[in-house]
Amino acid sequence: MREWIRHALTRRVTIRGSRGAIRIIKVEPSERIVYTVLFAVIGLICLTALQITYLIVTGSWNSEIFSAIMGLIGLIMGIFLERGEGYSG
Repeated sequence: MREWIRHALTRRVTIRGSRGAIRIIKVEPSERIVYTVLFAVIGLICLTALQITYLIVTGSWNSEIFSAIMGLIGLIMGIFLERGEGYSG
């Protein structure tokens, strides 16, 4: 799963040379970002399983678990949107 995350977060930068030559450079993410996304995905899976278990056992919805799930989804989406192809920073 780490390699999939690393590949998904790798940015490709196109550089045009003085004679019209085009080079594509891959900018790989840091290990810190890869492990952050990996930890967030694992947490998301665990919290989803916990919410399903809570729903089955008690028959009611736990809004605190749902809030934590939404927070992790926002974190993951924010990282992927910031590292996207259109990013120019």
